[in-house]
This record gives sequence, structure tokens and C-alpha cells, in this order.
Amino acid sequence: MRILVTGSAGFIGFSVAQALLKRGDEVIGLDNFNEYYDPALKVARNAILEKDKNFTIVRGDITDPKALDIAFDALTNNSDKSQIINRKSQIETRVCHLAAQAGVRHSIDNPGIFLHDNIVGCNMVIEACRTHNAGGLIYASTSAVYGDNTEQPFAEEHRTDNPISIYGFTKKANELQAYLYHKMYGISCTGLRFFTVYGPWGRPDMALFLFTDAVMHGKTLPIFGQGKMRRDFTYIDDIVSGVIAAIDRNDPYEIYNLGGGKTEELMDYVAAIEKACGKEGKKEFLPMQPGDVVATSANISKARKELGYDPKTRISKGVPKFVEWYREYNRI
Repeated sequence: MRILVTGSAGFIGFSVAQALLKRGDEVIGLDNFNEYYDPALKVARNAILEKDKNFTIVRGDITDPKALDIAFDALTNNSDKSQIINRKSQIETRVCHLAAQAGVRHSIDNPGIFLHDNIVGCNMVIEACRTHNAGGLIYASTSAVYGDNTEQPFAEEHRTDNPISIYGFTKKANELQAYLYHKMYGISCTGLRFFTVYGPWGRPDMALFLFTDAVMHGKTLPIFGQGKMRRDFTYIDDIVSGVIAAIDRNDPYEIYNLGGGKTEELMDYVAAIEKACGKEGKKEFLPMQPGDVVATSANISKARKELGYDPKTRISKGVPKFVEWYREYNRI
């Protein structure tokens, strides 16, 4: 199979691309290496991918028509029409759209960027899927689409028309865009609602990275929600298994929750970080931030049944794996 992975230098995109390459697929990566966080981390991820002969990187933005054409031509083998051996009939293609501006708090400070990159960008990717006959779209959504829904665990059929963050709103818009293109043009679209993904090579703005960095360097950990928040933490390898299952299944149109299968107290998460670091961190307990919810919990029965999704990694195992990577990456 040949798969275009947008956001291939990002946390989840890199991890998905790496797993696809490991099983022998061809991967076209598309990433703009933006400076939302230190691009050196993205460059390091990409360098690992480029060691594989089946990986090709296209440096560009999903809102740039030229970059999209280059990436989709590489996907469908139309980059040099004079030398085509008809590989379309020999290999399946997919688009795994993981490029986006991410994070509830970041979206509150930068609504315009989120609206442009997440909504306009997603629409351009879906339109390119249509015009290039790309073979099926699997895209990232988020638990944030459930907004202030109080019915838990969150199930795919629950209401998602009550967003409380710009980020959640843009991802709900992506789901509607995918539904529209499926209905109008018959494009296969699968949306994956990710729940609090963590693990090695994670983003520096994510709680696990921030908390680990604070503990290791004696800085204060900001604990929002007075430490009473609960999250369905999902280890990156489990998320990747769900993404690849969705790529292989290529439903005509579906949405799945991908969570860890167990909701954990935030303070248990912090305790796991402290244990892995071998030291206790200084903590400052703060009120809830705008856009946050007290708890998230994923009903993953649909993904279990249809995708064979079976998350296995609890925070007691996953957090130490991240801390080990953090030490190695930062040479501590």
C-alpha cells in the first residue's frame, strides 16, 4: 500500500508513518515544519523516517495547492506521466490526514490560525482526495468535539454540537466536511477521535513533556483544575494500531473513538511521572482553564468490534517509556 501522511513530522504523524514503513508500505510525508514548537524535534523525527527507502518527504503546507499537487501526484504515481508504469492497478492508496494545529489552550490564543489551518487546510486535502482519486481518507478528530457533554463515557452517537473550544469546533467542522464529501462524491472517509495521546516523541507543549521537564529541572508544575481532572490517557502505540486498522479497513464513512479504555486521575499521572523521574516535583494548583473539561472517557466498544482495537498500555508502563525517551533525546 502507498499512503500519504500529512503532518508526518508531527507526533502522531511520525509514529504512524514509522509503523507503516516497518510493515513494508510506501509512505509520502507532507509537512511544513512550522515553528509552533521547536522545529528541531520535527527535523529529528523526519530524519528517522528518511532512513527508509520507502519514505519520501514533501516539504510544504496543506493550504498550498502546489505542495498538495506534488504530494498527491507522488501518491498516485502521476509525477511523471511520460514514465508511468500503471501502478494504480497494482497498489492501493490512502490519505492519512494528521496535519493540524493542535491543543485546546493554543486555539484560544490563536483562533484565526486554527480556523485557517484546520478547516481550510482539511477542505483542501479532502478536495485533493477527490480530484486525484486518492483511494480513501482517514483523518484525525479529537475527544474535544464532545465539548461540555456530561454523558460519559463518550460514545460516537453522543451530541457533538456543543463545543467549548476553538480546537474542538474546528475538528467537528472536519467531521462535517468529510461527511459532505462522502455524500456528494462517494469518498471513503474515516474520522478518529483521539483521547489524550502521550508517549515518546510527544510535543513539548503537552502535559507529559511539560511535567517531566519541570520535575527534571526543579521547576513548578502547574496543576490545573486543582488536580481533580480525569483523562482517558492513550499511549501512542495503541493510537497507531487504531489508525492503521482504519487505514486497512477503509470504511465508506465512519467515526471511531480511540481512547485508552480507562480514565485516570491527573494526580495519578503526575505520580507516575515523578516515579519514573526518581524525584518529586513542586506543584502549583490552579483553577480550570477556559476550554478545559473536568473529565474525558472514551467508549471504545465500536472500535474494538470493527477495528479490532485493543489498547494495552497503562500509564504505569507508558509514562516510564516517555521519560526514558526524554532522557535520551535531551542527553540527561
